[in-house]
Amino acid sequence: MFDMFGMMGKMKDVQAKMKEAQEKLKDITVTAESGAGLVKATVNGQRQLLKIEIDESIMNVSDREMVNDLVVAAVNNAMLTAGEQAQEEMRKSTEGLLPNIPGLDLGGFGL
Repeated sequence: MFDMFGMMGKMKDVQAKMKEAQEKLKDITVTAESGAGLVKATVNGQRQLLKIEIDESIMNVSDREMVNDLVVAAVNNAMLTAGEQAQEEMRKSTEGLLPNIPGLDLGGFGL
């Protein structure tokens, strides 16, 4: 028989764990680079760009498009990795609280 009160209690547990996990995402930082380290981008688990580092050797390069491309590549790489780490953190935080449902993606919960 379906236990409505038990299910509501479990959902509150899930919400609390997810909120706790979302707070931890601020502490996840990822730095990715492009151009063999000429450009580095640091983001957090909430997918916020924290820092861009551009090597001085390309600051005076006349090819601004290349520099732009390197910045975009570094930021995209950092965002991708941070997103993966954030999803893993959310998965670990809710492990055992939710049934294993194929295709269930918790990435949309505050990320």
